[in-house]
Amino acid sequence: MNTGQNIIAGMPMTNKLEARTPTVSAGRKPTPSHSFIKGRTLLQHIFFGMFRGAVVINALALAIIVGFLLWYGFPALSWTFISSPPTDSMTKGGILPCIVGTVLLSLGAMFVAMPLGVSAAIYLHEYARPGKMLRIIRLGVNNLAGVPSVVFGLFGLALFVTWMGLGVSILSGSLTLGFLILPVIIGTAEEALRSVPQTYREASLGLGATKWQTISKVVLPAALPGMLTGAILSLSRAAGETAAIMFTAAVFFTPVMPKSIFSDVMALPYHIYVLATAGTNIELTRPLQYGTSLVLIFLVLGMNLVAIVLRAKLRRKMG
Repeated sequence: MNTGQNIIAGMPMTNKLEARTPTVSAGRKPTPSHSFIKGRTLLQHIFFGMFRGAVVINALALAIIVGFLLWYGFPALSWTFISSPPTDSMTKGGILPCIVGTVLLSLGAMFVAMPLGVSAAIYLHEYARPGKMLRIIRLGVNNLAGVPSVVFGLFGLALFVTWMGLGVSILSGSLTLGFLILPVIIGTAEEALRSVPQTYREASLGLGATKWQTISKVVLPAALPGMLTGAILSLSRAAGETAAIMFTAAVFFTPVMPKSIFSDVMALPYHIYVLATAGTNIELTRPLQYGTSLVLIFLVLGMNLVAIVLRAKLRRKMG
């Protein structure tokens, strides 16, 4: 032990430091090897290739479906097909009552779901205290989003049609669809509120505004474009639902236009289902099935475009 100390004591100062510290080049970090960089780059290319492949597969599937419907459904499209009611046991004529019914049910669902969903999102994000109860509520909302639409249809049948006595009507269907799309509205509205910077709230409160004035005048206008994104997604789902309206709003055949919210209606999704499964002559109505499907796609696309344009205008106005 003493020998080692004597050896170190007899060294120059620089040699002492070198003996105590490892030899690492000053200012330089150890560089990864060439094989490590090559492996990491290869792994990155593999995952990026998988992502691009997933995009291509989805786009190809969408193109095949739309192309299939265009090929078989476009010959059935005409002004008579769009502007007249079905005739001859729905083997001829058009789908005007179905278009009107789908638009009314979709807009009615939005009128029901948007106020409830936005109000719930405001409470959950702005007022509710973090804790076990808040986690339970959010878990319930997330689980509600995964419930099959036929369950909502049976719920609407039991509550709105039977217990409340609303009957098979536009109002019953709109309420049922509104509750069906409510979880999506709540989730997207809460995310939109979360995206608003906290400094907006602090600045408003610092100027003397109340909490509700801050939410209504500052937070909601800033979050509105994001909320419209959820409205677009919900509108698409509401317009294409069949099981939820077949018990509450849609009927097999009615050639007249609805006169009030208590009238029953025809709807495009249910009309497609009827023509494909329960029609008097399924093969004869095959062009009508494809034509109706194509009109439903165009209708949903048109309503989405209107909502997207409105959202873009709001963003430009705020920006």
